[in-house]
Amino acid sequence: VSLEAGILQPLHMEQFYSAPAADTVVQQLLPISEAAAFREPPDPKTCSPQEYLEYYIFPVLLPGMAELLHQAKKEKCFERRRTKFIACDFLTEWLYNKNPKRKDESFTEFFSIPFVNNWLKDHPRPPIPLSLLLSEEEASIVIQSFWRGYRVRCDSEIQELRQWQKQLRENKNIIKRVKEFWTKQEAK
Repeated sequence: VSLEAGILQPLHMEQFYSAPAADTVVQQLLPISEAAAFREPPDPKTCSPQEYLEYYIFPVLLPGMAELLHQAKKEKCFERRRTKFIACDFLTEWLYNKNPKRKDESFTEFFSIPFVNNWLKDHPRPPIPLSLLLSEEEASIVIQSFWRGYRVRCDSEIQELRQWQKQLRENKNIIKRVKEFWTKQEAK
């Protein structure tokens, strides 16, 4: 976002917090005078750090952070120790798609963002573990199928069948027969 464009407006914290208590805490941390709400944008090169933050950074970043918290709640990040949700990726995608310069462009997935693509070419990520990719229902199906398979293999009749198959393979010496077959085929 170009700082000289002056597209952004001063921050009004009320729009981000519904609870009055949260609003008063934020207002104590970041006091904004009523006069500051309607004045011209400060020069980004000469303004104080507080003015720069209040006018150029917070109006963009705080809505993204609020949306990030909503998404984290949907992804159950506050209920589990590990999740597939990556907050930095979400915030990068959100800021990229909310950029005023991209106003008329369609939504872009995180891995389709050009600078993200370039970065990941040089710095590939390890794959996300399957345990984080599966939903609770899918994970329960996988666990149940393994458990059922184990229980079946513990059955005495099944163990007897498996033992018989093993002996059959050893007695008929399948591996030796396959090697002999291919030796004959190659000789032809």
